[in-house]
Amino acid sequence: MPRVILPASMKAATGGQTEFEFAAANMQEVLARLGEDHPKLKPLLDRGVSVSIDNLIYREPSFLPIPPDSEIYILPKMAGG
Repeated sequence: MPRVILPASMKAATGGQTEFEFAAANMQEVLARLGEDHPKLKPLLDRGVSVSIDNLIYREPSFLPIPPDSEIYILPKMAGG
């Protein structure tokens, strides 16, 4: 099952929890689940995030498939070009 890790800057929105494990087909499902389980986190996620899936960073992660046993880091949205 994939492991999702949030940065310390988001832990106040989850009651201090920064690691989660749950099944999801793609990043859209991961972000939706985090927002549903932790409503205070939803506005932060809605602003946009980047993600690292197994050490590869993606700026537009919505429909990226999630391989089993992946390690997913949620990152503040990266800007620039």
